[in-house]
Amino acid sequence: MATAEQIRLMTRTVPKGPIGKSVLEQIGNTPLLRLERVGSEFPAVEFAAKAEWFNPGGSVKDRAALAMIEAGLRTGELRPGKTILDATSGNTGIAYAMIGATLGYPVKLFLPGSASEERKRILQAYGAELVITPGDEGTDGAIRRVRELAADQPEKYFYPDQYSNPDNWRAHYRTTANEIWEQTQGRITHFVAALGTSGTFTGTTRRLRELNPEIRCISLQPDGPWNGLEGWKHMPTALRPPIYDETLVDENLEISTEEAYRMVKRLAREEGLLVSPSAAAALLGCFKVAEELETGRPAVIVTVFADNASKYLSERFWFED
Repeated sequence: MATAEQIRLMTRTVPKGPIGKSVLEQIGNTPLLRLERVGSEFPAVEFAAKAEWFNPGGSVKDRAALAMIEAGLRTGELRPGKTILDATSGNTGIAYAMIGATLGYPVKLFLPGSASEERKRILQAYGAELVITPGDEGTDGAIRRVRELAADQPEKYFYPDQYSNPDNWRAHYRTTANEIWEQTQGRITHFVAALGTSGTFTGTTRRLRELNPEIRCISLQPDGPWNGLEGWKHMPTALRPPIYDETLVDENLEISTEEAYRMVKRLAREEGLLVSPSAAAALLGCFKVAEELETGRPAVIVTVFADNASKYLSERFWFED
């Protein structure tokens, strides 16, 4: 039986305030994962990755999507009666759809048919309107078509244009880079990230260079225009995002899709991490950087795991040798 003092404590007036956090307040501050087994052939190198699937929309793109939508609300470009419109390979679209549902704005997205079925289903679950463009045109085809619609009906749509919007890279300048710096206690020596919109690489690199100009920043892209790394761009053949700043790049490395598929399975079976092909490809880029280091030279190499495997579990590579 509770004592009189216990009853008093249980029934005392508690100051009223919001309970917990909203969905949008959960964006950012993702864990930095240290790899334990994969990469052990480089004993002097520490490998770590930002686990971006901890964002509520399941990917790194939540950061940029929120920043672009918040900017639209501040300027009045996004206001009641307008629809959020953009081209996407999937993850940014999912972030738009999640944020749009939270704020009460409809979302219309142009998505290449090559996007995984899981991505399409998630977008439909959030209530987004999808316009499927030819898969063989990739995101470039979706970009061309969405630009036509945005230009034709500007009064109807808020078009953040993630490939051109500086609020994309600013999101990573303000959040991702500072989180990495704090989580590594300033020990990071190399930053490795893929090029898609280039927002993650551009924004994170700009801030890390301010914190320590000696940090080497390496960008990654597929080894050809036809690849299975969703969200990545082969810059020599793709529409180059206006926010991309190649002067920030210390080195650019190409990654094979098939090698990424093999690494996905290795991470699952040796680290207990179910990640996407693009995350596995980012780690392959880290290993390439480590191979170039002088033997025995210490390094802290950090990358970004953009999302996990939940949107790719139906892909064939899981069941192939």
